[in-house]
Amino acid sequence: MSLTIDEIETVSFTYPVDDARMDPSAGKLMYSPGETYERTAHGVRITTENGLRGEYIGATGVGLTQIDLCAEYLLGRNPLKREKHWDAMQQILRKYDQMGLGPIDIALWDLAGKYYDAPIHELLGTYRERLPAYASTYFAERGRGFDSPEAFADFAETCLDHGYPAFKTHTWSDEAPSDIQQEIELIRAVGERVGDRMQLMHDPVCSYETFADAVRVGRECDKYDYFWYEDPFKDGGRSQHAHKRLAQRIDTPLLQTELVRGLEPTVDFLASGGTDFARADPDWDGGITGAMKLARAAEGHGLDIEYHLAGPAQRHCMAATRNSNYYELGLVHPDSPLPHTEAPIYQGGYTDRIDSIDEDGTVGVPEGPGLGVEYDWEYVRENETGKTVYSR
Repeated sequence: MSLTIDEIETVSFTYPVDDARMDPSAGKLMYSPGETYERTAHGVRITTENGLRGEYIGATGVGLTQIDLCAEYLLGRNPLKREKHWDAMQQILRKYDQMGLGPIDIALWDLAGKYYDAPIHELLGTYRERLPAYASTYFAERGRGFDSPEAFADFAETCLDHGYPAFKTHTWSDEAPSDIQQEIELIRAVGERVGDRMQLMHDPVCSYETFADAVRVGRECDKYDYFWYEDPFKDGGRSQHAHKRLAQRIDTPLLQTELVRGLEPTVDFLASGGTDFARADPDWDGGITGAMKLARAAEGHGLDIEYHLAGPAQRHCMAATRNSNYYELGLVHPDSPLPHTEAPIYQGGYTDRIDSIDEDGTVGVPEGPGLGVEYDWEYVRENETGKTVYSR
């Protein structure tokens, strides 16, 4: 059957996130009991002339303009030629961060799965169908929610009781500069409470002022055998030289490249010794096509790749990746079973609730065609704030 793309639609909508607020000084969604934040989400639908449709909800607002730049190229073309389109759109977006490429590519993979009547992980080549998960906490504000190192340790124990084999802390972000002594106390509190029963990770998301701060906290991670230490200081996570130097001074493995866009810069990070684990996000890193390129590049370096945050695209990628350890279920906090990334748009049973793991601490992979999820487009339309339709 010959296919051509007849229409591309982008849509924006809002949904409430309970017990959270946005910290405008840091651009981070924070755990804030009693508050509600109206979050904006975005979706992409690609429809062929015979009605076959690929869909994805999860795009960032930053990428919408870039989708606009790519739409004219895609209209009238065969949606199954994903590699060709990925290469062409990379060129179209070469002056930008290419954040618009991911949502389009994921929607094209969803369409392909529906065309072949197979889940995406089968098209990629399934390696496994159960994914070990870790609980990944919200950012916090001092005095509310995670108001102390002990509060993080309490939640780690709760997640252990749920069955999680691993736990990751983010940090406080309502005060600058970071209180490094309290960061050290956080590492210590969680390490002493559950370090002998869980794999532990720490992610300041580039909040520490200096390289010296990063070394101090990293050496505390060493004491409790942390599994990884992620994006510690204010270089934006981009300096290969600085992180190579950091790796020489601590024992805890580094996980970098979440904030590095594109295949070549990530491979340079791996080759230079600036990270021990690679990071990929199908939404941010060129879709499923881009994320799998990163996974294979890491594999070729003999290293592991960890996928960023939760969602059906991440599950399919991880299911087709041998060299990956944990599925990031987050961001979560004690007062809500839902992670902040999950809009109320899934039908048919898919969820990334904190209690969605099984007794072995794993989540499954959707088995329906494409992404294998059903979106509640009625909810999206009821809460729509804008849309753009591109058609032939």
